[in-house]
Amino acid sequence: MTEILKNLINKAYFALILCCIGGCMVLDVLEGQEKADNVDPDVLATYFDGPKVRPGVALAISVTATGTIGAASQQYFVDAEGYITMELVGRIKCDGLSLVALQEKVTAAYKEYFLEPHVTATFIYQPGANMVSPWGTVTVLGEVGRPGPVDVPATMDLRVTRALQLAGGATSIADKRRVLVTRCDKDGNQTKTRINLNEIGEDGRPDKDMLLKAGDVIWVPMSWY
Repeated sequence: MTEILKNLINKAYFALILCCIGGCMVLDVLEGQEKADNVDPDVLATYFDGPKVRPGVALAISVTATGTIGAASQQYFVDAEGYITMELVGRIKCDGLSLVALQEKVTAAYKEYFLEPHVTATFIYQPGANMVSPWGTVTVLGEVGRPGPVDVPATMDLRVTRALQLAGGATSIADKRRVLVTRCDKDGNQTKTRINLNEIGEDGRPDKDMLLKAGDVIWVPMSWY
């Protein structure tokens, strides 16, 4: 009888351990979900590898060489295939290049014609002029006045409230407490961050206004009450 009682006690103790382990596992999952919903926006905004040349972007490029008189920069538009066409060297593929890489490529092309050519290249962009932003765009969808892309400015200081303002503002039936920002990192991993606009405005919490980066998608849902 004593042996049976010992077996029952051992089994109960073992079951208790399993419950504790299972409970910890469930807690870990819930904590992980909570962390996923409250990701630090400043950490999310740290990844950025610089603006890239892409179709539609306007460029100002100047080419000078030893023994020649400096020439004013000329304006070029990147065509739909990612090329610009320059004097002497013809078409140059530049889609996806940084400004530094573009300067190196143009310099190499002009070495066939000039001694020690020097190339400078800059982006030309004017907000509100229907120009393509080399700093990319974010997409605003849902209950806003003008859903669609919003350009990231050269200062790269675009935050959620400003993006919504540029998209025409949230509508009267928008759920301002549950705005969702979806981001994919360079490895394709997706992160979703919930933004409460009331917390930013009514509670005076600008630190909750997430800093955006090119490629982010903002979803403004409809309020159901």
